[in-house]
Amino acid sequence: MVAPTLPPLRQTIAEFGLSAQKSLGQNFLLDEQLLARIAAIAPLGGGTPVFEVGPGPGGLTRALLRSGAKVTAVERDARCLPALEQLGAHFPGQLRVIGDDALSIDADALMGEPYHILANLPYNVGTALLTRWLEAPSWPPMWQSLTLMFQREVAERIVAAPGSSAYGRLAILAQWRAEPRIAMRVHASAFTPPPKVMSAIVHIVPKAQPAGVDPATLSKLTAAAFGQRRKMLRQSLKNVAGALDALDKIGVDATRRAETLHLDEWLALARQL
Repeated sequence: MVAPTLPPLRQTIAEFGLSAQKSLGQNFLLDEQLLARIAAIAPLGGGTPVFEVGPGPGGLTRALLRSGAKVTAVERDARCLPALEQLGAHFPGQLRVIGDDALSIDADALMGEPYHILANLPYNVGTALLTRWLEAPSWPPMWQSLTLMFQREVAERIVAAPGSSAYGRLAILAQWRAEPRIAMRVHASAFTPPPKVMSAIVHIVPKAQPAGVDPATLSKLTAAAFGQRRKMLRQSLKNVAGALDALDKIGVDATRRAETLHLDEWLALARQL
């Protein structure tokens, strides 16, 4: 099927009187060639279910629909809903628009089948949403991949290696049962209005969960340890019941700091608890 001809994004934004709201963490991405490249990062085909957060005027949504994906888009900014509904009319049966806050939605229940998540995430909720998706109690998750836009600094924290200044709780949560990579870097000039920071696309694919590790325990450990990352583990973990004994049992020196522990050491510690 030939994709319909759509007006330029700038025209749609002007038609509906839209502007990026700083309070909502919005920055519109208008380069449709770049948007098509982002949509192509995930393995999408005709009819692939996609969950999109914060579509705004529908730039990435257009690219996803043109790929043949079946998109559920959640947008809390009511000003953008008419533009999205108009876009859906050009792709009958492919776009479902929900006016709500993604933080209040159970994506698994909404989608009801395996799906991919793609989003130019609003800066002010990106980390909270990522953490929720990575801490799913059952694994593998219903989502099959995450393709997400972040500030470059956050993207680098997700893929960071032990010992680096960027290495922390986010890296451990992303890497212990998933494979994250930076798929693309995006210059600030690509956005309207241009943000003060550079951005990057992170692509995350779930892998098998290591045996004997409880996600809630790992989350509690890393929150305590990296909440006081400049302190030795014997100090930062003293209020986590059993943690100091567990460090001794797995042979980790309690005078080390959180950022020096490799992923396998964090997993071993969580198993002990």
